[in-house]
Amino acid sequence: MKNERQEKILAIIASEAIETQEQLIARLREQGVSSTQATISRDIKQLRLVKEPAGGGRYRYAVSQSRVRLGFADRMQNILRESITGADCAQNLVVLKTMPGLAGAAGAAFDGMALSQMVGTIAGDDTVLIVMRDAESAAEFCAELDEMRKENGNDDAATAAH
Repeated sequence: MKNERQEKILAIIASEAIETQEQLIARLREQGVSSTQATISRDIKQLRLVKEPAGGGRYRYAVSQSRVRLGFADRMQNILRESITGADCAQNLVVLKTMPGLAGAAGAAFDGMALSQMVGTIAGDDTVLIVMRDAESAAEFCAELDEMRKENGNDDAATAAH
């Protein structure tokens, strides 16, 4: 119930400017979800929603950029922990080696992150090619992957060499 309500909250604030908790409660009620102000307040904190300018001196609820970054980091950690065995880059390309059969899942997860510097992915059985917008973005992305792999205890220099 909580997850469903929070998903609806995210969908509502993505589709329209919600300025107050009362407006949010009313929209949820229209969708068949009854909730108290205290529950909505907790949901807003848990979802890390913030108020951002909406123009004309008005504000609206939005997803905090820190939540986006945290979500990205969490998803990266899961992908690394479960599938990636190595990473390397050349120019604007990042090549990831994965456990056999997991490249498609890893590529889809990266595609789903909608990273602004990523053009897209192509995945085989155990390799993912990530096309970045420029060489600098590829190098930064590869360095982040290596750092996260090291944090997870996957620091085999042979698989992470650049």
